Amino acid sequence: MQVRVRPFRAADLSAVVDLSLRAWVPVYESFATVLGPEVFHRQYPDWRASQRGEVEAACTDGRARVWVADTGSRIVGFVAVVLAQDGDAGAIELLAVDPDHQGHSIGTALTEFATDWMREAGVSLVSIWTGGDPGHAPARRTYEKAGYTALPLTRYYKAL
Repeated sequence: MQVRVRPFRAADLSAVVDLSLRAWVPVYESFATVLGPEVFHRQYPDWRASQRGEVEAACTDGRARVWVADTGSRIVGFVAVVLAQDGDAGAIELLAVDPDHQGHSIGTALTEFATDWMREAGVSLVSIWTGGDPGHAPARRTYEKAGYTALPLTRYYKAL
C-alpha cells in the first residue's frame, strides 16, 4: 500500500476525526480497565466528545501544523505538531492511525515526517506524550523505534 504524507485540508476533517475516534477506542478501554469504572467515568464522562473537540481544534484553530497519511483514496492517519513560541522546541501533540491500517508503519512514517519537519524548522528538542497503560503500547513502540527516549511519569487518581 502506497501512502503519502501531505498537508491537512479542511475537507479532511471528518475523515481525520472518524479515524481518530476509532483508533483511540483501545486506549480508552485500557483506561477504563486500569482506572476502574468509577474513576474512569469521572475523568472521561464522554471521551468521544472531548477527543472529537481536541482533534477538531488541532486541525482548525491554527495553533498546530497538521498532516495526513493518504493512500490516494483514503486518509489513514494524521499527525499534529505544535512549536513553542521561541521555535526551539516542538511537540507531536496528536497522532492516530486508522485501526484498519495499523501495523503497516504508518505511525512511524508520520512520526518521522513530523520529526524531520521540526528539525528543518530549527527545533532542537521534540517531545511526544503518551500513556503507560497497555492501550498505548503500540504508540510507545512507534516512538521508541523513531529514537525517542521515554521518561516514565505516574499520575494517580482517586474518586471521592
